[in-house]
Amino acid sequence: QVRLVESGGGLVQPGGSLRLSCVVSGNIFSNNIMGWYRRAPGKQREFVAITHTGGTTDYADSVKGRFTISRDNAKNTMYLQMNSLKPEDTAVYYCHYAASSDSAWGQGTQVTVSS
Repeated sequence: QVRLVESGGGLVQPGGSLRLSCVVSGNIFSNNIMGWYRRAPGKQREFVAITHTGGTTDYADSVKGRFTISRDNAKNTMYLQMNSLKPEDTAVYYCHYAASSDSAWGQGTQVTVSS
Protein backbone atom coordinates (compact mmCIF):
# COMPACT_ATOMS: atom_id res chain seq x y z
CA GLN A 1 0.00 0.00 0.00
CA VAL A 2 1.24 3.47 -0.93
CA ARG A 3 1.03 6.52 1.35
CA LEU A 4 1.44 10.14 0.26
CA VAL A 5 2.11 13.13 2.49
CA GLU A 6 1.99 16.70 1.17
CA SER A 7 3.60 19.76 2.71
CA GLY A 8 4.49 23.32 1.82
CA GLY A 9 1.12 25.00 1.65
CA GLY A 10 0.37 28.33 3.28
CA LEU A 11 -0.71 31.92 2.83
CA VAL A 12 1.01 33.99 0.15
CA GLN A 13 0.36 37.34 -1.48
CA PRO A 14 -0.59 37.58 -5.16
CA GLY A 15 2.53 37.34 -7.29
CA GLY A 16 4.33 35.28 -4.67
CA SER A 17 5.71 31.76 -4.79
CA LEU A 18 5.33 28.49 -2.91
CA ARG A 19 6.80 25.03 -3.33
CA LEU A 20 4.74 21.99 -2.46
CA SER A 21 6.29 18.61 -1.69
CA CYS A 22 4.78 15.13 -1.75
CA VAL A 23 6.64 12.23 -0.16
CA VAL A 24 5.62 8.74 -1.26
CA SER A 25 6.20 5.67 0.87
CA GLY A 26 5.21 2.03 0.77
CA ASN A 27 5.14 -0.47 -2.10
CA ILE A 28 6.14 1.90 -4.92
CA PHE A 29 6.22 0.66 -8.51
CA SER A 30 9.25 1.96 -10.40
CA ASN A 31 7.07 2.88 -13.40
CA ASN A 32 4.42 5.29 -12.16
CA ILE A 33 2.60 8.54 -12.81
CA MET A 34 2.35 11.21 -10.13
CA GLY A 35 0.40 14.39 -10.24
CA TRP A 36 -1.04 17.40 -8.49
CA TYR A 37 -4.72 18.24 -8.35
CA ARG A 38 -6.60 20.96 -6.53
CA ARG A 39 -10.06 21.72 -5.20
CA ALA A 40 -11.13 25.32 -4.81
CA PRO A 41 -14.00 26.26 -2.47
CA GLY A 42 -17.32 25.27 -4.02
CA LYS A 43 -15.69 23.59 -7.03
CA GLN A 44 -14.79 20.10 -8.12
CA ARG A 45 -11.26 18.78 -7.90
CA GLU A 46 -9.29 19.64 -11.05
CA PHE A 47 -6.08 18.55 -12.70
CA VAL A 48 -2.99 20.75 -12.23
CA ALA A 49 0.07 18.82 -13.45
CA ILE A 50 1.46 15.30 -13.87
CA THR A 51 4.87 13.73 -14.25
CA HIS A 52 5.82 10.29 -15.47
CA THR A 53 8.74 8.28 -14.15
CA GLY A 54 10.67 8.98 -17.34
CA GLY A 55 10.27 12.73 -16.90
CA THR A 56 7.39 13.55 -19.23
CA THR A 57 5.20 16.32 -17.81
CA ASP A 58 1.89 17.95 -18.61
CA TYR A 59 0.06 20.96 -17.20
CA ALA A 60 -3.36 22.48 -17.04
CA ASP A 61 -3.62 25.54 -19.28
CA SER A 62 -4.38 27.72 -16.26
CA VAL A 63 -0.94 27.06 -14.71
CA LYS A 64 1.32 26.69 -17.75
CA GLY A 65 4.32 29.00 -17.53
CA ARG A 66 3.78 29.60 -13.81
CA PHE A 67 3.96 26.14 -12.19
CA THR A 68 6.69 23.53 -12.56
CA ILE A 69 6.29 19.91 -11.55
CA SER A 70 9.36 17.81 -10.80
CA ARG A 71 10.32 14.62 -9.04
CA ASP A 72 13.30 13.07 -7.29
CA ASN A 73 12.89 9.32 -7.80
CA ALA A 74 15.75 8.56 -5.43
CA LYS A 75 13.90 10.37 -2.63
CA ASN A 76 10.42 9.25 -3.72
CA THR A 77 9.41 12.90 -3.63
CA MET A 78 7.46 15.06 -6.05
CA TYR A 79 7.42 18.85 -6.07
CA LEU A 80 5.26 21.64 -7.42
CA GLN A 81 6.98 25.00 -7.74
CA MET A 82 4.28 27.66 -7.99
CA ASN A 83 5.26 31.15 -9.14
CA SER A 84 3.24 34.26 -9.96
CA LEU A 85 0.43 32.99 -7.79
CA LYS A 86 -3.05 34.41 -8.29
CA PRO A 87 -6.06 34.53 -5.95
CA GLU A 88 -7.77 31.97 -8.19
CA ASP A 89 -5.00 29.49 -7.33
CA THR A 90 -6.43 29.32 -3.80
CA ALA A 91 -7.37 25.68 -3.17
CA VAL A 92 -6.50 22.51 -1.33
CA TYR A 93 -3.76 20.82 -3.33
CA TYR A 94 -3.58 17.04 -3.45
CA CYS A 95 -0.88 14.77 -4.78
CA HIS A 96 -1.77 11.54 -6.55
CA TYR A 97 0.10 8.36 -7.37
CA ALA A 98 -0.88 5.75 -9.95
CA ALA A 99 0.89 2.59 -11.09
CA SER A 100 -0.42 -0.67 -12.53
CA SER A 101 -3.63 -1.31 -10.57
CA ASP A 102 -2.66 0.78 -7.55
CA SER A 103 -3.44 4.42 -6.84
CA ALA A 104 -3.45 6.72 -3.83
CA TRP A 105 -4.19 10.31 -2.76
CA GLY A 106 -2.56 12.49 -0.17
CA GLN A 107 -4.50 14.29 2.53
CA GLY A 108 -4.11 17.71 0.87
CA THR A 109 -2.38 20.96 1.75
CA GLN A 110 -4.07 24.36 1.75
CA VAL A 111 -2.76 27.14 -0.48
CA THR A 112 -4.27 30.58 0.03
CA VAL A 113 -3.36 33.50 -2.23
CA SER A 114 -4.56 36.76 -0.73
CA SER A 115 -3.37 40.25 0.09
